[in-house]
Amino acid sequence: MAYQSKNLSVIAYANGFTFWHYATEDTAVSVATDGYFNDAADMLRVGDVILANVETAASPSTGFFSVANNTSGAVDVNDMTGIGTSNSN
Repeated sequence: MAYQSKNLSVIAYANGFTFWHYATEDTAVSVATDGYFNDAADMLRVGDVILANVETAASPSTGFFSVANNTSGAVDVNDMTGIGTSNSN
């Protein structure tokens, strides 16, 4: 799969910072690939944070991406930092 604009939504916006939500069947590695979010380059800014639900059809996981670079329409996000990656209970 590829980036789908219908799956990216704003959770909060303040002082030039946007907190986003994105859901996809793609893996975290795919989403972190340079250029995955290029079609959203006009909305994403360096420092924005994306709360993501990835692999929603297989082995769902949740984490955060941050926008590391957005230059001339080329968007790069940092690798996903997982939430709840272990459960000992």
